[in-house]
Amino acid sequence: MNDWNTEVAGQYELNVESMRKGRGAWIFETDRGLKLLKEYRGSVKRLEFEELVLGAVAGAGSLRVDQYVRNKEGELLSTASDGIRYVVKDWFSDRECDLKDTGEILSAVRQIAVLHKLLRKVEPREEWNMKSMVSPPLFMAMEKHNRELKKARAFIRGKQQKNEFELCVIASFEPFYQQAVLAAEGMKKLYPGDEKGWTERYSICHGELNQHHILMGRDYVAVTGFGRMHLGLQVEDLYYFMRKVMEKHNWDCGLGNGMLEAYERVLPMSRMERECLYFMFLYPEKYWKQINFYYNANKAWIPARNTEKIESLKAQEKNRKRFVDGII
Repeated sequence: MNDWNTEVAGQYELNVESMRKGRGAWIFETDRGLKLLKEYRGSVKRLEFEELVLGAVAGAGSLRVDQYVRNKEGELLSTASDGIRYVVKDWFSDRECDLKDTGEILSAVRQIAVLHKLLRKVEPREEWNMKSMVSPPLFMAMEKHNRELKKARAFIRGKQQKNEFELCVIASFEPFYQQAVLAAEGMKKLYPGDEKGWTERYSICHGELNQHHILMGRDYVAVTGFGRMHLGLQVEDLYYFMRKVMEKHNWDCGLGNGMLEAYERVLPMSRMERECLYFMFLYPEKYWKQINFYYNANKAWIPARNTEKIESLKAQEKNRKRFVDGII
């Protein structure tokens, strides 16, 4: 890459005081505050969608979001002298949400609910009906994963000599697979038969909510990383954040219920949303990930830690089931 200091200073009329690498991008200290520069490979239409939505959310109390900065030509997308396209965003110096800190976890969940509430006020537009902006029904991914699980099991069964990981999979497969089937069947029933019926329930979602995209300021919370924002079911955002937390806390029911209560104090969930959340948690996603990794990797050598992860999932299963059963 060329000298980004010169590129940014020239195209954005910024006085760049210092720069450093971070988050797969460049972070700049400038006379107009902290900025983030990142290579961009998407469409301008996608950028305009994100800018419009984030502009509607910005400045809402204690919630902040990263926003795009237009260059001196008034464009969202800039091109460097070496042909690389990039965007610049306002940025934050705050640290990520600490998933060991219950107070921070609950604060983050409240702000997720605030974000969802604000996003529901943004009216969807016809031009947003692009593949990258509209989520397919959640049961479709589950059904695909189930086919992958069956294919991997068939492959393992066909091997004459099985390694430790493969033996562990054969021994643990059936109960996890039955959960996967029930989750996919239950989720499918929540969707009306026609596409218009299920898209009418959709709102704007973040798309990739985890602790890395939730920054804890002194008197605010900043949500960043809206590159996968789309129209879908917002409880999917809540699920992704909660699952990360619950896995790290051995599926602590008290903490899980506390997160649900914190969310609903800001934005109550409908019966359908609760059921959707239930089936997402019922699906053994981490189990599928381990087997999918095995099947698509070099099967001749599987690290011991992958076997340990399967054993850990089995050990956590009692607590996970207790939490999941309590969602509805």
